[in-house]
Amino acid sequence: MAQRPRWVGKRSCVCENHRPNLRTPWRRCTVSFLIRVQLPDRPGALGAVASALGEIGADILSVDVVERSVGVAIDDLVVELPSGRLPDVLITAAESVDGVEVDAVRPYAGVLDTHRELELVEEVAEEPKRGLEVFTEGVPKIIRAGWAVVVRSDSAGVHRVTASTAAPETRMTNPPWMPLARATVLDGEEDWVPETWRELGTELAATPLGKPDRVLLVGRPGGPMFRAAEVARLAHLAGIVSVVLPD
Repeated sequence: MAQRPRWVGKRSCVCENHRPNLRTPWRRCTVSFLIRVQLPDRPGALGAVASALGEIGADILSVDVVERSVGVAIDDLVVELPSGRLPDVLITAAESVDGVEVDAVRPYAGVLDTHRELELVEEVAEEPKRGLEVFTEGVPKIIRAGWAVVVRSDSAGVHRVTASTAAPETRMTNPPWMPLARATVLDGEEDWVPETWRELGTELAATPLGKPDRVLLVGRPGGPMFRAAEVARLAHLAGIVSVVLPD
């Protein structure tokens, strides 16, 4: 039996006008979710999913193509759902369409920022001394990760160099994949992974930043898993940025 997609985090109201007053009319209070779906790569499939989600009161805010392969498409949809409704209804609605499977659902704040690579590279180039911090903070927004950290290995072990705002305080010790030759997906259940990361079902991917002993590690608590196209994109971006980063 296929494992049910996971979702993590607390559902909270993001509507700015959820409190009525004499001048402001009632507005529907909503919660945003990021839902990753596998669907047949054929005309009308995405439209059928959109219709099914619409029938349960979900509004699609954006769609991002993650990966295409023979006969299958992987898409990320940001949707709004009326507050108080469980995210399971999104899974049930999407999978009511023939051939559709939901990889994961998770709460989502903000907007998809998948086309911001050039802006991030420019920011790093403008302040190369702070480039590593700027890059680490910006990467999660582009590849839809929860957090990012940069680590460096030397004769004394592995050290954290910088981390994004949401990065966990718990640190890993002596990961066996350091130094890292190429971008890869990492097994989040291995012994080197901190217990708190495993408890959250954190999906992990890593890529060298110019050299094998300086690595960018990104995590997605609760999934979804990193796809090959996403890892390739991460490696490409890291390769560009590493050119302007100081040693």
